[in-house]
Amino acid sequence: MPQYNGNIHSKLPNVGTTIFTVMSALANQYNAINLSQGFPNFECSPELVELVNQYMKKGFNQYAPMQGIMPLRETIAAKMQELYNVTYSPETEINITAGGTEAIYAAITAVVKEGDEVMIFEPAYDCYVPAIELSGGIPVYMQLKAPNYTIDWNEVKKRVNQRTRMIMLNTPHNPTGAVMTAADMKELEKITSGTDIIVLSDEVYEHIIFDGHKHQSVCLFPGLAERSIIVFSFGKTYHTTGWKMGYVLAPARLMTEFRRVHQFIVFTVNTPMQYALNDYMKKKDAYLQLGQFYQEKRDYFIKLIKGSKFKYTPASGSYFQLLDYSGITQEKDTEYAIRLTKEIGVASVPTSVFYHDPIDNKLLRFCFAKTNETLEKAAEKLMKV
Repeated sequence: MPQYNGNIHSKLPNVGTTIFTVMSALANQYNAINLSQGFPNFECSPELVELVNQYMKKGFNQYAPMQGIMPLRETIAAKMQELYNVTYSPETEINITAGGTEAIYAAITAVVKEGDEVMIFEPAYDCYVPAIELSGGIPVYMQLKAPNYTIDWNEVKKRVNQRTRMIMLNTPHNPTGAVMTAADMKELEKITSGTDIIVLSDEVYEHIIFDGHKHQSVCLFPGLAERSIIVFSFGKTYHTTGWKMGYVLAPARLMTEFRRVHQFIVFTVNTPMQYALNDYMKKKDAYLQLGQFYQEKRDYFIKLIKGSKFKYTPASGSYFQLLDYSGITQEKDTEYAIRLTKEIGVASVPTSVFYHDPIDNKLLRFCFAKTNETLEKAAEKLMKV
């Protein structure tokens, strides 16, 4: 077969294989315990699986509406009313998506044009910047302030200008486990008041929040809700990350634009799973007790490594815990993460990869969404460091 030898001008020349894929492959190669990639290694609810199976057998195997099935959108609207006392129209303001990543990509693509500036806070999840760049947008990087990873709102105010099209949030935060406060949201509300800035709020860990904190969704603040596209995840909530199911909330005028793009990325998403999730959402304890479930996991992991050479501040949300290894070695975090995988047998993710210009704070991210047995085995190895 003849070879095509034309030049290919990459639209993402600086993007390679994600760190999650790299570290997982390394974990497999060295038979290490994989605490690098953010997914549970325990089963989801057998009842939820059975519901999917039932709907498949009943013939719910063809396209769902582009927006998602109406019963599921109605159930989501009821949940938002009950938890946050906010009203979203199932008809015009709620859309089911192929997970959080598709939702974020569609939202950015829908509203960001060439030359628009999009403010993101680093360390930031790795799907944000590529979506901005593919839309011709310009990422504007702001650093969260260690050790608590807070936002300097005075700095934000200085950086906002006529070209600022979007500000991206993530709370609870991946990779740091930090959570935003009501005071944070009120500051953002003030800064965006009277502007055309859109807020894209990644809230996929909304139910995974600890120590009595309340999730401060942008939907709770009218001045933000009116300009926000909010992303949620069924996968994170129901331990089904491989199903790639999520949803988006937005005011009707923003949802109209979102749907124009969403329909040409995936059109619609898995039909039997939508029906099954609609039924399962009626079991409210499955999400209302999620924070307690993962707080126990966090506390157990921390207890297991107490007395080790790692230092830590307990995560306030998400299912990730940062460990500070500065008392062990001054190696680059990327190098130490690899050595820890090869020699100790525990895979993690170095946090410097979450910055556009790597910042090495001697921190590794460990996922504690694992069985107690897995956490015990990992901790046993980490205690030997």
